[in-house]
Amino acid sequence: MWTHGSVLPKHKGLWIGGSLCLLLFLLALLAPWIAPYSPTDQELSRGLEPPSLQHPFGLDKLGRDILSRVLYGSRISLQVGLITVTVAGMAGVLIGAVAGYGGGMLDEAIMRIADIFQAFPGILLAIALMAVLGPSLHNVIIALTVMGWVSYARLVRGQILFLREEEFVLAAQAAGAPSRRIVIRHLLPNLAAPLIVEGSFGMAGAIIAEAGLSFLGLGVQPPTPSWGAMLNEGRPFLLVAPHRALLPGLAIMLTVLALNMLGDGLRDWLDPGA
Repeated sequence: MWTHGSVLPKHKGLWIGGSLCLLLFLLALLAPWIAPYSPTDQELSRGLEPPSLQHPFGLDKLGRDILSRVLYGSRISLQVGLITVTVAGMAGVLIGAVAGYGGGMLDEAIMRIADIFQAFPGILLAIALMAVLGPSLHNVIIALTVMGWVSYARLVRGQILFLREEEFVLAAQAAGAPSRRIVIRHLLPNLAAPLIVEGSFGMAGAIIAEAGLSFLGLGVQPPTPSWGAMLNEGRPFLLVAPHRALLPGLAIMLTVLALNMLGDGLRDWLDPGA
């Protein structure tokens, strides 16, 4: 059972991860105002220019400011993460609630479908879907949503199987409350904490997956800035211009680290006995 460890969490990781996440969200939100240049402006004659006061992280081979592209790329990564977690989470909650509370053959059928999805490595399934759908931002979100619903469904199903034997649920059933009312008013509110924790980890996974797909050329397409695509563009120049891949790589690492620290901290706070 998930409970609040304290009113004000003392977990350092939660505070550090939460602060980093807040900073990243602010940078993404304010990118159009704080980026020094447009992410698509080109100066071909200055391609691969090293870092300078004018361009703190240098220019790419097309003469585009890397700092500006990373700031705008954060909008893509966080957009993919947030939308994927929201849609996959909603689908997973619905499917898991139906399976957990309905039980019987319906539960068995849903879980076998979930097993089929989990039998494939997630990134390979995403690559296969992108090969069919074609590379674009919207299709990346669709592919990652198809990958992501299973973990939420299994989490919700397991929690409902436990909670439906609790006295407050049995009392609602004895009072004649319909199943939909029991699920919505009595069961789902008790799932908020684990779903929030799962969402933070899910968002980190979605950002890594989007970066991987874009790195392979199957995700966000040029000239839209994407951290994964920037890593791929900088790969041939690692020896002569390592700055090209340094900043997008650090951005991915710090974002995923912040989300994982936030998830760990939330889990320790909301479920101290885990």
